[in-house]
Amino acid sequence: MKVENMLRIKEEFDYKSLSRKLEIQLDKLIAENERQQKVFDDEVERINLEALNRVSEVERNFAGALEKERLKCQMEYMESVKKLEEKMIENQQKHGCDGFMQDKCNGEGPGSSIVEDVAEVKKLLEKEIHMRKEAQEEVNKLKSQLGQCPDSGEGGGYEILKLQKALADEVRQKKKLEEEMIILRSQMLQLTFEADQMRRCLGRNGSANAYGGLDSPMSQVRDSLNGHKTPVAALFEQVGLQKILALLESEDANVRIHAVKVVANLAAEEANQERIVEAGGLTSLLVLLRSYEDENIRRVVAGAIANLAMNETNQELIMIQGGINLLSVTASRAEDPQTLRMVAGAIANLCGNDKLQTKLRSEGGIKALLGMARCGQPDVLSQVARGIANFAKCESRASTNGIKSGRSVLIDDGALPWIVQNANNDSSPIRRHIELALCHLAQHEVNAKDMISGGALWELVRISRDCSREDIRSLARRTLNLSPIFRAEMRRLRIEL
Repeated sequence: MKVENMLRIKEEFDYKSLSRKLEIQLDKLIAENERQQKVFDDEVERINLEALNRVSEVERNFAGALEKERLKCQMEYMESVKKLEEKMIENQQKHGCDGFMQDKCNGEGPGSSIVEDVAEVKKLLEKEIHMRKEAQEEVNKLKSQLGQCPDSGEGGGYEILKLQKALADEVRQKKKLEEEMIILRSQMLQLTFEADQMRRCLGRNGSANAYGGLDSPMSQVRDSLNGHKTPVAALFEQVGLQKILALLESEDANVRIHAVKVVANLAAEEANQERIVEAGGLTSLLVLLRSYEDENIRRVVAGAIANLAMNETNQELIMIQGGINLLSVTASRAEDPQTLRMVAGAIANLCGNDKLQTKLRSEGGIKALLGMARCGQPDVLSQVARGIANFAKCESRASTNGIKSGRSVLIDDGALPWIVQNANNDSSPIRRHIELALCHLAQHEVNAKDMISGGALWELVRISRDCSREDIRSLARRTLNLSPIFRAEMRRLRIEL
């Protein structure tokens, strides 16, 4: 007895050691991340200050040059105007004196001199206009250079490219560290949870005193466990849904699989399903199912979708986003029985929604369900049988309400032989679902002849007599008694209920 206790103590100590080791690794990663973040922030601040100083200096230089050029142009303009005024005054004085005397002596008018003066004035004006245009072009050129100086001044472009590259590297490194932190935290929570479960078990056996000093140093984890929360729920509260969903897009396949498992476990609780869908989790899962050929990822993603498909609103969203077709394609490509079980479970949940009956058939959902039945694995067959029972129930309800007429889609798609064959399956879950499916199919009179020719009548009679569940037995008996075709056939065969 002592040996057994010692072995249990050793096992508990191993859990504790692993938990502490993971905690130390997590602390190191957090410290390293904070150190790198501080170094990066300091470097960014330094480069920003240098860039601002360079830009300010270039702006001052160009502003000074621009002002000097403006003053120079203004002075030249003023001098030109002054010279022009002096020239005009001189010409006027000359015309007032010499021109008049020459006119009197020689009989010549001032016309030729005036024409020359006007031509000279025109030349001066044209020269002035040309100079002003050149000055304006120079000003525009300086303004353009001033506007481009932050990008091209003194190696600024190289510094910006270098900064962008460093920033991208830091973002990638930070994302990788966050992924590792979340995974380590998840593993630590799982180990602590298992250790706590073992401690409780041993405590009930009177060995709790041996573990008094082995409490976890992480108060958050301990509080979560004392509150009877699973490791996934504790991780959800500590890390946050957005960070978990962000890991679905990780480049590391192991990180993606781990994140999908966490989402699948969260989706198993109805309280989390709405938040997952609102945060874009369903869309991300469907993208993963569409994009990756990896069987492991597809299996876990299909399980997560199956959990989300327990909600009617989510079922319609899955249909709208093409989820039925994706699940059908996945079923046709999958080989692993566990993947088939997850896909069959998701389709089975969708089969219980009256609004999706047409889409399930048109997008290959029913054929995919029947195709997975060839696997032969009991867990897969159980999900297939559940899907058929759900679909038959919705069909029966639609027929009763006058929404649907005509033969069952299940019979049209060739499901009846498989249903009859598995009606007395050794597996209780498979048998129960098939019995319900037969009863629902039999409630619609248009299916009666096909069911009789397919051997389903004998199974219905057996169910009405030998089924272990009273409700199914009563349903089968009532269905047979209400159907004129079944009653006539039983009279012909002399079958008594």
